Amino acid sequence: MSLPPLEILYEDNHCIAVSKPSGVLATHFQGKEETLDRAVKRYLKKKHQKPGNVFLGVVHRLDRVVSGVLLFARTSKAAARLSEQFREGSIEKVYWAIVEGDVQTHSGTLEDWLKKNEAARRVEITEPRTPGAKQSLLHFQRKGSHGGLTWLEVRPQTGRTHQLRVQLAHHGHPIYGDSRYGSIHTYGNAIALHGRGLTFLHPIRYEPITLSAELPRGWRGRFAYVMHEGKG
Repeated sequence: MSLPPLEILYEDNHCIAVSKPSGVLATHFQGKEETLDRAVKRYLKKKHQKPGNVFLGVVHRLDRVVSGVLLFARTSKAAARLSEQFREGSIEKVYWAIVEGDVQTHSGTLEDWLKKNEAARRVEITEPRTPGAKQSLLHFQRKGSHGGLTWLEVRPQTGRTHQLRVQLAHHGHPIYGDSRYGSIHTYGNAIALHGRGLTFLHPIRYEPITLSAELPRGWRGRFAYVMHEGKG
């Protein structure tokens, strides 16, 4: 699979951020499939005419089916400091999601305990303090609704695997297109979850930086009525 041209959201000598399309793997392990981190390395190598290997630190990930802001480090020092911010939960992440059903409350907080089911390749809600389970918190605000769908702005306080997908589905509102967690709709190689914004402290200057990724074009067509309602 060939990737679309990179959309660079931010770049300096210490970090680089891009807008990740849905359907693309963020990072590679041993496979040969085209991934976003490989594309960013090629971009840096060409732009700066670097000989040999290019360092690129992976400090967080987005699922293949999710779009949005993806941040990388360009030095080992920046990688260590950004990774620490993600671990401590000091980085503010903002997601937009289209979920099934009419979310009645204007805003709220969801708290659950999540545990990976490796055999089923999914994450499940379990009882508090179950061995291996991790507490998961997210805050949401309803921005619009129409035709049995709701547009939410979601701010996770913790960073668990599949957290938003699992928690929203568990509370009756699976993300549009997320058949793994109960959606009745299909949405190609994507789900309607978008990493809209990311705020972090610059790893060297320690000043706050806020980045934003534009919505995928498909959202404006398929979810126009839902998102129009949120503008009123």
